[in-house]
Amino acid sequence: MTPVALRIAVVGGGIGGLAAALSVARAGHHVTLLERAAQFGEIGAGLQLAPNASQALEELGVLNAVQRTAVAPPRLVMMDALSGEQVTSLDLRSSAYTERFTHPYLVTHRTDLHAALLAACREHPAVTLRTGHTVTHAEQDESAVHLHFAGTAPRLTADAVMAADGLHSRLRQALVGDEEPVCSRYVAFRGALPADRMTGRMSQHAASDAVMVWAGPRMHLVQYPVRRGELYNQVAVFESDHYTPDSDDWGTEAELEERFAGTCQTVRDALPLIARDRRWPLYDRPPIDNWVHGRIALLGDAAHPMLQYLAQGACQALEDAVALGQSFGRFTDPADAFAAYADQRRERAARIQTNARRFGEICHLEGMGATLRNQLFASRASDDFNDVSWVWTPAPSAVPTP
Repeated sequence: MTPVALRIAVVGGGIGGLAAALSVARAGHHVTLLERAAQFGEIGAGLQLAPNASQALEELGVLNAVQRTAVAPPRLVMMDALSGEQVTSLDLRSSAYTERFTHPYLVTHRTDLHAALLAACREHPAVTLRTGHTVTHAEQDESAVHLHFAGTAPRLTADAVMAADGLHSRLRQALVGDEEPVCSRYVAFRGALPADRMTGRMSQHAASDAVMVWAGPRMHLVQYPVRRGELYNQVAVFESDHYTPDSDDWGTEAELEERFAGTCQTVRDALPLIARDRRWPLYDRPPIDNWVHGRIALLGDAAHPMLQYLAQGACQALEDAVALGQSFGRFTDPADAFAAYADQRRERAARIQTNARRFGEICHLEGMGATLRNQLFASRASDDFNDVSWVWTPAPSAVPTP
């Protein structure tokens, strides 16, 4: 424990914000978490939690709670969406996996992970949770940060502030002043449905518990079970030919059907079961170096929003939270704590951001490019983790241990 308990504010009540609040509180500080919505909640569908995320959850004290509802898939499988043939797979129950990675690969529903983190925060005596607080701006001086809110809520003064307010972070916009998020021109339709609705060929994949990735030209489909296998998560992603930056009329259901029309029967069977109530345009940003601005620092998507092709968005936010807690467990000066946190996280997060883009390009190859990809990947053994081990292994702590 640090000798002086600081007052830390966390802006944003998503997965990254809750994890950050919990981590800093466990390091011995008083944390106030501010969420703009009237109630805590998480939207979306499934999440993949690679072993680096499971390790972070263990360090946060919530891995057991998450595992109660999560599924531990036996394999990650890439299929060719056009031919229906297997391209490659990774055996997550092999001795090679268990020897190399000490934590499990899990898949879970976003709401289940969020609920586990929220429950841990509510149980911690040093965490105060406030909803209905929209931060309008922040002022800081040599000794504190003053957060101002919309409406009649009084301002809040803290020794330091973590901005975990997502892709469209208001605090990042004020501090960094960079351009708008970069639209990839891809869109996702996602959702989870009762597993007993999976019939025919689809039921065979649902029964396997494997993570299935069907890769095709400028599109892909991901499938895996969540919530003890009671739900089956599906995400259909494709590039829109009709994207324009000043319009929301692109990435439509009609385009979804058109893009997947030439896929194999199993993929086409899945399309009618994919949720259509909301489309999710996919954005990221180029990496930045300036995560820290005086007594305010960025975390999660506010710092390093990334495309989902390495399934690391939430994982990296959890790594951020652990590094933050380690830093505030060692330093009483927020400037020193933020410097150690950013030094540990900046390079790794940037590498994953840029490589997520590249893997998306590989996944969406067409023609000869796809043929060469399939041939190359087919030569891999199912217990060869060399290509992904750097992603699944968190960087060593930059914070010195006593």
